[in-house]
Amino acid sequence: MAVTLKQIEAFVWIADLGSFRAAAERLNTTQPNISARIAALEGALNVSLMERDAGSVRLTARGRDLLDHARAVLRQVDGLIEASGEAGLYDGTIRLGVTELIANTWLRDFLRAFSGAYPKISVELTVDMSANLEEELFSHRIDLALQNGPFSRIATGHMEIGRYPLIWCASPRLKLQDRGNLTAADLAAHPILTHARGARQHSEIALHFSEAGEPVRLVPSSTLSAGIQMAVNAMGVVAVPAALVLRELNAGELVELDYAWHPGTLDFAARYDARTAPSYLARAAEIARETALGHDWPALP
Repeated sequence: MAVTLKQIEAFVWIADLGSFRAAAERLNTTQPNISARIAALEGALNVSLMERDAGSVRLTARGRDLLDHARAVLRQVDGLIEASGEAGLYDGTIRLGVTELIANTWLRDFLRAFSGAYPKISVELTVDMSANLEEELFSHRIDLALQNGPFSRIATGHMEIGRYPLIWCASPRLKLQDRGNLTAADLAAHPILTHARGARQHSEIALHFSEAGEPVRLVPSSTLSAGIQMAVNAMGVVAVPAALVLRELNAGELVELDYAWHPGTLDFAARYDARTAPSYLARAAEIARETALGHDWPALP
């Protein structure tokens, strides 16, 4: 009985994800198919690779011994395709996680560039807060995260892709732009529109006004775009990445405020598991960096 790449791939993904069901979802097939591949692989190798118990999967001692060899086979196949220069031979899916800033700025350009380089690889997209993307990445539910720090865990694949400063904005109807050197009290007189609780910006803003001794009404939102629209409607002031409000600033719907303190700059990185990633995933991180650096941002007036 021959050993196939599909069997080896199923073995590796079960080991990484911890279940036949998750491996089936990752490989876009059914759980019975995954079970059949493992049974065939165990039969060909005349070895028991894993034990199932109440929905969980544990590798046997021989399974653990053979896992590195299985990974090496997949790396060799990946290296063969890469050395051939035929990127069109790559076939599969990247599960990509991005933050809202990227989704609303240069994501489309990235997807176009990646598709041009790897036409047979599809992209499944998740847009979420950075902290949630980190959890998804380390549980192997996504393959590549384009996210901002700070990071609570170290990814073996990490590439810096850009820095995005935050600015304070408000509707011109609030007339805060008519005053220079705004104080904490000036801003605290209005609702402060922030990202969701748990996001770094929310914590930094809450701490800043607390240290300034100013009682403030924080209005968190799960999406930055909602906070921006509330600011356009004169419902409060907002601190957001400048890259997200260039259109509103150019249209005069928002104005930048003269306030000395800002939440920390957002440092973005492409993060993945370099130990298991195929070469096209590392290349996807490079394309993300190139796209971010080359993005044609609209000019402010």
